[in-house]
Amino acid sequence: MYALVDCNTFYASCESIFRPDLEGKPIVVLSNNDGCVISLNTEAKAFNIPSYVPFYQVRDEIEKNNVHIFSSNYELYGDISARVMNLLKPYSTEMEVYSIDEAFLRLPRVDYQEHSKAMKDMLWQNVRMPVCVGVAPTKTLAKLANHAAKKMKHFNGVCVLDEPHKWEWVLARITTDKLWGVGKRICERLHHLGIHNALQLAQANSKYLRKHFSVVLERTARELNGEPCLDLNLDPAPRKEIICTRSFSYKITELHELQQAISLYASRACEKLRSQNGLTQTIWVYLESFDKRIGHYSPHRVISLPHLTNDTRFISSAASKALINLFKPDIRYKKCGIGLLDVRTKKYEQGDFFNPQQTEHSRQLMTVLDKVNRRYGKHTMKLANTGIQPKWSMKRDYMSPRYSTRWRDIPIARC
Repeated sequence: MYALVDCNTFYASCESIFRPDLEGKPIVVLSNNDGCVISLNTEAKAFNIPSYVPFYQVRDEIEKNNVHIFSSNYELYGDISARVMNLLKPYSTEMEVYSIDEAFLRLPRVDYQEHSKAMKDMLWQNVRMPVCVGVAPTKTLAKLANHAAKKMKHFNGVCVLDEPHKWEWVLARITTDKLWGVGKRICERLHHLGIHNALQLAQANSKYLRKHFSVVLERTARELNGEPCLDLNLDPAPRKEIICTRSFSYKITELHELQQAISLYASRACEKLRSQNGLTQTIWVYLESFDKRIGHYSPHRVISLPHLTNDTRFISSAASKALINLFKPDIRYKKCGIGLLDVRTKKYEQGDFFNPQQTEHSRQLMTVLDKVNRRYGKHTMKLANTGIQPKWSMKRDYMSPRYSTRWRDIPIARC
């Protein structure tokens, strides 16, 4: 049996963990540069504030209803997510971390209702994180069980579908657009065939679905009938490309500020590269502008490096030089980014007598850099050309303290 544990309104819930005064009060969380509303708790949803809309469009409504506003605090969210996942491990035989706020668990043979309730209560007691749990014989059914646990109040946050009559009852009440992996276009085609809910899809001819749609939809139908087709992804394949890009808090016109930004993004990308024991020999650099005078302007360049590397200094230097050729004065740039392409693992690195390679000193230096930053926090040690407190960095006017990842932000209890 599989269980899907999903945190409720994760970002908004994280903001209230260290703020007991916010219990029962409306909360919204904004995206990068405070651009859009991306998370609302139940109390905020009661005011019919839409998700994924620009903040300026709903700002008056939010302020009128005294909704508490927070900028995205990714450091806090990442740490809370890690705590939740570590606490879930003892409750399963195997676990797949599906996203920052979701995990699939393979459960031992237990009383699934009591086991799920114990997980839910444990996470609330230890992290103050509200979750819902869905249990079923397949991952797709577990996803639907979790959806039912959230939306159908009588389940009280835990839905166990361990018998056909139970999941058929739920499937009949869930429309096809709520199914995992079924998009808008597929839904429209299914509606033309008279398939409007999940139960009707489960009862459809699997061979017909495979022939006229795809093997993916066939697997979905089989999973809806309790036939496991998707296993836990316990060893995800290393990424072949790593892209790091951000919008600036204001439009940049100076080359040195763009070089600071591209150096910082190169540092982040290289950190991810080394975390999967990767190397690259090809990088991609781009700029983006939405200047009204010239319209959309997005120059880019692909650079081949002389050898495979994961050295932040080397990649940052190459990206900064590429920017010199891409940069045009008097253009206001809103965004830049770097991509590490054709990523390979060290396992398959080949030696070369005739061309230079990354030195052992470079590898050891990068290992020390990563260890220091893991132990003492991000950017404790960084390249000087990333700048000191740059003004162009991401706008977060409603930022909460990093309660669990920064020493000076640790809450103080006064007795």
